[in-house]
Amino acid sequence: MLLLDLATVAPRERAEAFRHALTDSLVPNDVHHEEPEAGPRAMHARMELWRVGGLDLFSTRNSGFEVRRDERHVRHHRSSPVVSVSLQPLGTHRAETEGRRHFLGQDDICVFHELSPRTYGWSGDGSSQSMMFDVDRLDVPVETVVRASLRLRASPMYDLVLNHLRGVWRDPGRLAADPGAEALATATTELVRALLQSAAHAEDAPVVRATMDETLLTRVLAYARRHLADRDLTPERMAREHAISVRGLYLLLSGAGISLEQWLITERLAKARRMLAAPRYDRLTVAALAARCGFSSPSHFSRRFQAAYGMSPGEWRRLRQGG
Repeated sequence: MLLLDLATVAPRERAEAFRHALTDSLVPNDVHHEEPEAGPRAMHARMELWRVGGLDLFSTRNSGFEVRRDERHVRHHRSSPVVSVSLQPLGTHRAETEGRRHFLGQDDICVFHELSPRTYGWSGDGSSQSMMFDVDRLDVPVETVVRASLRLRASPMYDLVLNHLRGVWRDPGRLAADPGAEALATATTELVRALLQSAAHAEDAPVVRATMDETLLTRVLAYARRHLADRDLTPERMAREHAISVRGLYLLLSGAGISLEQWLITERLAKARRMLAAPRYDRLTVAALAARCGFSSPSHFSRRFQAAYGMSPGEWRRLRQGG
């Protein structure tokens, strides 16, 4: 959903329109703009919002600005405050929390708790992609969130969560309409909670060990989904990546009612089914597409696809593309 496009707003009204969209729709702040309201370097902004399961995803690309949130804003927070977790696809962003200043780029995750003061912004053209987690659903104390936000890279889970967030942001509109949106929101919340707990405490602290144990299944399945195209995605590799034994891996999956071989085939078939229906993959042969989904044999892929969906891959492609 488009929240704001300043290109459609009169120059003199842009600052107020920006403030209204940013503070009334999200979190109260003081907003300071770098660019003038008119002229060749005029203030610009485009803001969009999606609802994926129980998560609000907010994206903005705008000219230089800074938002400041102090104790006055904290005292007047919304009835349901949030924790924002954002990526910075464009520009060098600057933030200040607990008196510590730092810069953020494309490989950084930025975390703010609505119940803590902070400053955030950038110069020139920049963009941000933020997920809003209800504090009750995230269930992490404000002091833990603040402490973790200053040392996220200390967590061994950092890269895993970063890649997961990037994946969600590839096509939020499509995910919002997907039947699995609520499950995705739950998994994302669990991963973010685990990252915050891990970064806020020493790795050997009981709370971290408990959180890592609780999210192990989510992390294993998220890893497998990212590597579906790898033909060497073996139980041994999956176990090694998560510092458990192969027997431990099978016990974990069995406890959740999951057969690893069947789960991988189902996930790979579902990925292939989506790709066959997407026009951008029209030039790929069925064999090439099967390889991209982790199938070593085109005939094996076709048999599995026919058994799962009642038609051949070619028939499905023609049906979905109106052929």
